[in-house]
Amino acid sequence: MTVPVIKNLLHQYPHLEVTVVSTAFHAPLFAGIDRLHFFAADLKRKHKGFAGLFRLFKELTNTRKIDAVSDLHHVLRTCILRLFFTVAGFKWASVDKGRAEKKALTRPENKILQPLKSTFQRYADVFAALGLPVQLNVNTGIKEKGPMPAAISGAKKDGTKLIGIAPFAQYSRKTYPAEKMKEVLRLLAQHPQLNIYLLGGKADVPILQEWAAENKRLQVIAGTLSFAEELQFIAHLDAVVSMDSANMHLASMYGVPVVSIWGATHPFAGFYGWGQAPKNAVQIDLDCRPCSVFGNKPGPRPDLACMHGIAPLSVYNRVMGVLGL
Repeated sequence: MTVPVIKNLLHQYPHLEVTVVSTAFHAPLFAGIDRLHFFAADLKRKHKGFAGLFRLFKELTNTRKIDAVSDLHHVLRTCILRLFFTVAGFKWASVDKGRAEKKALTRPENKILQPLKSTFQRYADVFAALGLPVQLNVNTGIKEKGPMPAAISGAKKDGTKLIGIAPFAQYSRKTYPAEKMKEVLRLLAQHPQLNIYLLGGKADVPILQEWAAENKRLQVIAGTLSFAEELQFIAHLDAVVSMDSANMHLASMYGVPVVSIWGATHPFAGFYGWGQAPKNAVQIDLDCRPCSVFGNKPGPRPDLACMHGIAPLSVYNRVMGVLGL
């Protein structure tokens, strides 16, 4: 979610350069952005622990011209790193995660159900605190797509639509029940113009392969491409179906419309995809929703009514609406 904000920042300040510090896995997210430099932090070895973070600080200050530091994560590790920059006299600002209002949104009683500040705006506020106010322009924040990965370059054919389905999320309370998702897939597979691809992490591959064996119209992409290749593949899709999960944000980076399914969590918490139409969030109204910001806490209803109450046909119809079919 930092990518669209940083793209807008660089667009609005043509003489600015930005160094993003994160784990090496995330480098493809920032590839191809002019004046953005990526610094890989080795948090499991070289930059692990207090001494490792000090080493990271020294490497950054010795190899980069730094005028200010923005902490867009605000966790213990970044707070320690910020401490080193503070002692060295650097100007910095940190994200306000809005914990109090998120607690009011998710508490079981006296819930305040209203849209909170988006995470994109929270990131923009950090740069504003450093004297760099950012206007969040949807189109400016979208990344350019590169060529389709060679391994699946023949996927796009005249008259066909490519749709990616990411049926899983990190937590069960954010995951649409398997039998209902399989019904969505069955409905989509009946449409001859659709090429359907299953997305996910390595741990999801065995289940996705089982689904593909049951339905020959499905093709498993998960586990077959590098992360950089998967991003380029997603960029060429006509639509994505996902949970409130990373795949929603990966598709949103490239302006791909996403039909997202929401259970224990809610778009009001500020984590809706960049530029996504509100009508494409499939959800039902329940007094207990949302019961969690991230879906990692047990909810008040063991029957998971927030997910089971969503009809597969409603998901299918929204996808057809997005595709214009």
